[in-house]
Amino acid sequence: MSGKPVGSALVVGAGIGGMQAALDLAESGIKVYLVDTKPSIGGVMAKLDKTFPTNDCAMCMMAPKLVEIGRHKDIEIITLADVEGIEGEPGNFTVKVKKRPRYVDEEKCTGCGLCTANCPVHNRIRTDFTVGEVRLEGKDLSTLVGILEKYEYKKEFLVSILQDIDAGYRYLPEIAIRFISQKLDVPLSQVFNLATFYTAFSLVPRGEYKISVCLGTACHVRGGAKIMESLERELGMAAGETSKDMLFSLEAVRCIGCCGLAPVFTVNEDLYGKVTQTQVPKIMEKYRKSGGNGSGKDA
Repeated sequence: MSGKPVGSALVVGAGIGGMQAALDLAESGIKVYLVDTKPSIGGVMAKLDKTFPTNDCAMCMMAPKLVEIGRHKDIEIITLADVEGIEGEPGNFTVKVKKRPRYVDEEKCTGCGLCTANCPVHNRIRTDFTVGEVRLEGKDLSTLVGILEKYEYKKEFLVSILQDIDAGYRYLPEIAIRFISQKLDVPLSQVFNLATFYTAFSLVPRGEYKISVCLGTACHVRGGAKIMESLERELGMAAGETSKDMLFSLEAVRCIGCCGLAPVFTVNEDLYGKVTQTQVPKIMEKYRKSGGNGSGKDA
């Protein structure tokens, strides 16, 4: 063919080979339709860590092509589609492509994954709660409204709002999560995702004093596990539990950021470093005597 290329091309299969073919054609000035039966492009290579025989990083090789294809003005990506028929002759083909429904608006999709996490095909729908507006009264209503007003009802402060609720109740009550979801117009699944992602949050009531024992590398080497065992014996409960009198909750964490003071544990905001097993009963007795009336640490 002589002169300026005209027409368009269809590339079937958006694996690494199809992606490169689409880029080469588009750089030649040809409009390219890149079709794949999968929901996204990349093919098998997107699932690999290394490539044989060079052991090169698969994503390092593919990522630049993904970005270039996404930005190229002459490449149109058609995913979740099947080629059902081809008619015509070389240079003048008509291709019938059937695009399967996604049930999401592709123009608004941000790749957050919430649709996958809440897909009714793969997940059982919860029906054990009352649908409708959450109604609160008295102290709970004033507390939550006060927190929302503090952050001017802005959904971008959702994590901070949950932190304040958790600090006030010592956990995140389900009714509070539903109330926040409705008032901020944030999907309930998104609020629960945050509440269950961060270990600082809890969906069950915790004690007045939250004890966090560091079991990171430095603390483990210097006897962090022994400190945990001492606390479990002293409090009569295992890590992850709360005492029946709701005074203590015990948990293990991986790093507190005080490796030079290992072994370390904290009681709420109080930090104890270079702790020995013999010190544990004395420290816990301080908090028992305070009876939830404040810090048990010496001034």
